[in-house]
Amino acid sequence: MKDITVIKIGGSTFGSGDTTIEDIVTLQKKGKSLVVVHGGGNIVTEWLKKLGISTRFVRGERVTDLPSLEVVTAVLAGLVNKEITAAINVKDGRAVGISGVDGSLIESRMKDKEMGYVGAVEKVNPAVLEALLKGGFIPVVSPLSLFSLDRPQDAPAIINVNGDPIAGDIAAALGAKKLIFLTDVDGINDSSGKAISRLSKAEAEAMIASGVISGGMIPKINACLRALNAGSLTRIIDGRKPHALLKEFEGGDGGTTLYK
Repeated sequence: MKDITVIKIGGSTFGSGDTTIEDIVTLQKKGKSLVVVHGGGNIVTEWLKKLGISTRFVRGERVTDLPSLEVVTAVLAGLVNKEITAAINVKDGRAVGISGVDGSLIESRMKDKEMGYVGAVEKVNPAVLEALLKGGFIPVVSPLSLFSLDRPQDAPAIINVNGDPIAGDIAAALGAKKLIFLTDVDGINDSSGKAISRLSKAEAEAMIASGVISGGMIPKINACLRALNAGSLTRIIDGRKPHALLKEFEGGDGGTTLYK
């Protein structure tokens, strides 16, 4: 329980040759305490298209009306979460799939009315994670939250939240030793496209302000800084490389380390 690692995996890192699940099971069998947080926005988009529900994005986040929220909940807490959980268990790992709603793990308020049912994390209640970890399980967390703060009476009790800040907030709440983002890039690049091996908090903030770091990398950086402030080592690595996660525990292979 003292050496917890939070791993954020995105759908874009998975493929037929992906080794992430295999690495997770290997690490668990070596006695590592792991919490997995997953995304899956690309699969949500596919299902919205199948169902004929239009979707749009503002500043990189999905505008989530009620029909979209129902699909987000079904896909992320259902299909994606259970596929990852099943993949770990079928390889003889021990995992339990939950969402941020379970055990009131994540509590949020609505971020912006313009965005609809998209939440900003306000509180993490890690008791359910601690119970699962103590029981020898890997919690696999889908990025949904309890809409518990300033919720209108007729609003749903579930709200959609970006998985990146959830990973950072969970790492901070657990006092995790390490937060690892498995991405589809080789780390953070400078303005010339060269990978940066080490990046300070001040440098990261300056690169966001100047636009060098943009889009979906911004919430990842902010999540790393949140965990960093709580004492976690934070890493952004290329999850497409074979056994990237296993190599990370053996000393690292590329990627970017953020530090204060």
